Amino acid sequence: MPTRAHGLPLSFLPSPSINGFHLGALFIHFYGLMYIVGIALAIAITVRRWRAVGGDPDMVWTVALWAVPAGIIGGRIYFDITTPDDIPHHWWGVFAVWSGGLGIWGGIALGALAGIWRLRRAGVSAGLFANAVAPALLVAQAIGRIGNYFNQELFGKPSTLPWALEISLAHRPAAYASYSTFQPSFLYELIFDLLWAAVLVWIGHHRRINPWGLFALYVAGYSGYRIFEETIRIDSSEYFLGMRLNFWVAIVMTLVGISWFVWVQRRTWPEQTAVSRPGEQQPPAAVAAEGVGVAAPPGPAAAPDGAGDG
Repeated sequence: MPTRAHGLPLSFLPSPSINGFHLGALFIHFYGLMYIVGIALAIAITVRRWRAVGGDPDMVWTVALWAVPAGIIGGRIYFDITTPDDIPHHWWGVFAVWSGGLGIWGGIALGALAGIWRLRRAGVSAGLFANAVAPALLVAQAIGRIGNYFNQELFGKPSTLPWALEISLAHRPAAYASYSTFQPSFLYELIFDLLWAAVLVWIGHHRRINPWGLFALYVAGYSGYRIFEETIRIDSSEYFLGMRLNFWVAIVMTLVGISWFVWVQRRTWPEQTAVSRPGEQQPPAAVAAEGVGVAAPPGPAAAPDGAGDG
């Protein structure tokens, strides 16, 4: 536990005094670095899960080359539209991802569209790939929240809880300048993301999940959590009916995710493997056994083998 100079324990979490470091003449922002680490981990996890269902690991890298830049662009566009007051007042302000500001829903939407386009061009099952990538996205988001810690952003309402986060005066909203410690909402999300990723992996191993099913649960679960988070965050936001705009977006996306999951689980899907071209099929039971999630007839060959990608 952090301590004061005279040895007594602190009753709050301190914020870092720096948000990056110099590498020669280049200044490396921890925010950007955490996103790079998160993306790298997401790719590594997806490669493992995609290989397990017979997919070509190189396809993961191909998709990432398109989906990652598209996701960053989509995330920044969503941020600029929904939180215009946070855009730096420079000509390059709308592009300043290094200062924080990527809207998750915009990033996932545009990144997913780019990935689906590339997968379909290759004749690969986008639904199976989406199931493989769903837990990995949550891990990447969790790592990205560490960058919010270094930027002293995405914190919640004032708090005196033992795990409340100390925020320097320069980073406090004007209306809260007299408070020094706040809810670490970014930390709550980090913890939730990792837990929900583990849940998705467990579900994929122990339940029969159709293509797109795990991804739909990712959308529903993360959006459901954001309903709570939007009630405690105090950073600038557009408001609608007295609530933060993303509160309503979270409600809509939660309902979309739940409805999507119910729909795909009730559909009758043809036998699918990672590559859906004729003559390249493999037994669907072997696919289901790897925990990515695909409908398969019950039997010994389809028995779950336990979680392993948390």
